[in-house]
Amino acid sequence: MDSRLNIIVVEDHDVLREVTVEALRAMGHDARGADCAEALDDELAGFRADLMVLDLGLPGEDGISLARRIRAAQPEIGIIMVTARHQRQDVLVGYGSGADIYLVKPTSPEELGAAIQALSRRMRSTTPDGQLALHEATLTLKGPEAEVDLSDHECSLLIALCRASGNRLETWQMLEISGRPADEHGKRALEVQIVRLRKKLDQSGAGGPSIKSIRGSGYQLCVPISIH
Repeated sequence: MDSRLNIIVVEDHDVLREVTVEALRAMGHDARGADCAEALDDELAGFRADLMVLDLGLPGEDGISLARRIRAAQPEIGIIMVTARHQRQDVLVGYGSGADIYLVKPTSPEELGAAIQALSRRMRSTTPDGQLALHEATLTLKGPEAEVDLSDHECSLLIALCRASGNRLETWQMLEISGRPADEHGKRALEVQIVRLRKKLDQSGAGGPSIKSIRGSGYQLCVPISIH
């Protein structure tokens, strides 16, 4: 993964959100802001986020519910909760709802930047000894036999499969990641995309079955891939 990340700051305090976004941009990241869950959904419709900085006390859908929903739909995304809630139970609920890192306000830009850097290193590669290497910045998959080009959606799906528990995603999660409707047309389009992705994995030298269909559930990645 490149050191430059796509980050969304979800914070309803206008000044704090703007200051945080500007600080992250100064660190070299592509940062955007949203003041509530609805605004976040609008941003995610056209922006593939690597990481989300999330306040918990949001208007409407709160941060805990939002984290659970986003984690289920995008298992690969990094989530850093930044909140004034500091009780032990609050922290446990935060991690239980999908947080990778839980920070208590007030948090300095330097502390947030260090947390982002640490999380990006953890996200960089889930299978360091794999024969296949996915280069996110260039949308390429390099293997022992060839280097193949990937589409943006193919790259997103592979990254999500790599980071999902057991390398397995449900069909609805993959539809959400690839931006397809959750209907029969969307499912057929996803099946076609998986066939194409299998061919590209085979071309790169994956060997054996690369992506397995799980009847009535979804798909599972069956080869190790390192993410760069």
